[in-house]
Amino acid sequence: MPHVPKEEGSLRVRIERSFAQTSDSDLPRVAERILAQGNLNAATRNGIEDLLWAESSPPEIPKRIRRELARALDLTAMARNQARFMALLERFWVLDPEESLADLLLPTANRTPSLRQLIQQHVFRNQEDWSAEDLFENLRAFEAGDARFARFLEGAVSADVLLDEPAQRQLVDVINERLRSAGIELRETGTDGGYPRFTMVSTRLADNRRPKNVIFASLTKPDIRFLSAVDNDIEIVGDPDNVLVYDREITGDGIRWRDLQSWWQDTQQVSSEAEAKKALYHRLRRSLPGNSPGQRNLFELYHQILGPAVYDLPALLPEVWLHWDHKTVRERGPEALLRSRMDFLLLLPHGQRIVFEVDGSQHYTRDDGQVPDSSKYAAMVAGDRDLKLRGYEVFRFGHDELKDAEYARGLLHEFLPALFQRFDVNGWTR
Repeated sequence: MPHVPKEEGSLRVRIERSFAQTSDSDLPRVAERILAQGNLNAATRNGIEDLLWAESSPPEIPKRIRRELARALDLTAMARNQARFMALLERFWVLDPEESLADLLLPTANRTPSLRQLIQQHVFRNQEDWSAEDLFENLRAFEAGDARFARFLEGAVSADVLLDEPAQRQLVDVINERLRSAGIELRETGTDGGYPRFTMVSTRLADNRRPKNVIFASLTKPDIRFLSAVDNDIEIVGDPDNVLVYDREITGDGIRWRDLQSWWQDTQQVSSEAEAKKALYHRLRRSLPGNSPGQRNLFELYHQILGPAVYDLPALLPEVWLHWDHKTVRERGPEALLRSRMDFLLLLPHGQRIVFEVDGSQHYTRDDGQVPDSSKYAAMVAGDRDLKLRGYEVFRFGHDELKDAEYARGLLHEFLPALFQRFDVNGWTR
């Protein structure tokens, strides 16, 4: 972050000058560092947070839905613990305005009460004074950004505020009854100290369905049969080492390397964690096509750049089967399922799915790269549209970007942090 001497102005002025001297690509990282310092007033903090959170494309929560929700909430139940509820409000809203010198010179009795004082009076001392709608109005929650409002609701149902699981679930039910008409809901995505953790998600995207079988790292086309068509239970026939199937429950954290390594250690009956880590890495690497240095560089550099932090970050799954058909394209004809495999897949927290594709010239040319082929290109972009509609985010790399390891290192060193910040992946620090 550019340095601005303290004598050159107030904290707000110094922050504005720092932002002005920072490139667009570095702004999120600079903002995170400013927030981490913790010496901002609430208004400045909220302004920076709103800019950062908007990058995560939060689900829209219309004002009408917010107001209907506020009218349905029982404020007394939400604010049963004064200290915890006030800490929640202080985290997301401006409770104490900046006072001018003239304000400070006024007698205490003549000063306009702060929002904090009004809440203490009308929510806690005189509990019947304000409804949840009154509180939301005074917080300006109806006009707040979607991300702030969503995070406020997540906090309201968290164990930090409600130390009672039935109370958490009851409040979630009331909130979801109003939110679902807007295509969003609070969904249980994990635990926090033994209490359920709830996250705001869209109910309209396919990515919010939890995957049941992840078939990846295939050396050959898998031979699949149903053990139970009713329950969608599958079995891989033949050499089990030709393809891997992650069949454990996928939680709200997605599939992290720690999850993948634990699964591998158990299924392969490996006693040592270090041995399991090494063997799993080499097994995944072995599935990469030998004629694509770019894919190999992407896989290797992902782990080198992230280093030990990769243990708690999303696992990079290579050669993942998206569609499967026991017939070939030639046998199936025009109804064949195309784009059967993805180069790489990341299953992120909250049901987010990220696809990496490494495109060589064969994706848009024919005759060994000599002739452009618009039909191949059209099929590729049509496949991308289909994936996006089903809730996947697709990031494409040209093979020439990744075939040189040192150039690829610089590219990925910038891309991966930006990706994890964009999708709010916990555990990532730079």
